[in-house]
Formats: sequence, C-alpha cells, structure tokens
Amino acid sequence: MAADDARADAVAVKALARAFSAWRLGGSGAAELAGVSLRTWHRMKNGTWAGTLSRDQRLRASALIGLYKGLHLYFGDALADKWPKMANNGPLFGGRSPVEVMAEGGLPAILEARRYVDAARGGM
Repeated sequence: MAADDARADAVAVKALARAFSAWRLGGSGAAELAGVSLRTWHRMKNGTWAGTLSRDQRLRASALIGLYKGLHLYFGDALADKWPKMANNGPLFGGRSPVEVMAEGGLPAILEARRYVDAARGGM
C-alpha cells in the first residue's frame, strides 16, 4: 500500500508541476497552492523530493489537477492556461484572479474553483 501511495504522490506532483508551469506560477505561488514550503516545492518540481503527501496535499493536488483538466475541456488551450491568473468577475472571484482567491482561501477555495469550472462546463 505504501508503494502505491508513493507512486500516486509522484504522479500527482508531476501533474501539479505541469499545471503550474502552464499557468506560469512562480515557485512561491505554486508552493502555496500545493500546501508546501517553497523549499519543498523546489525539490518536488526538480524530482529530488522523496516524501509523501498529506491528506490535505492530496486533496489540493486532486482538485488542482481536475481544475486544469476542466479548463482544457471547457476552453482552448491558450485561454485554459491563462484563466487562473486572469481577473474574474464571477461571484466566487469578485474581480480577482482564481489563483489569488485559491491562495488566500486554501483548500476550500481550491475546491470551490474546481466546482465552479465543472459547473460552467456542465460537468456538475
């Protein structure tokens, strides 16, 4: 079971790194959304991290990866990758970017952003 968790965590970290790169998030923004320190994020991104994700970090990863996928299903690739950092007048965001709202609100805001996109594309 531990080996399966380690493999799943490694895949999640790679997927997060890909999404954060597409969203053009800097290290501190990526670390904040992933729920880790900046130093840990750098190790994760560079493939030198050998830890395990906490339950909170797994939930964050799942929601953020789902958000990335949902955006790409709803928008073309270019807009999907810009959307997280664009000012958004939707009721959840109030003129701020989704990244700002998710960073400030943590896991609950990340889950809300994911639900927002899923609902917009008719997936919920």
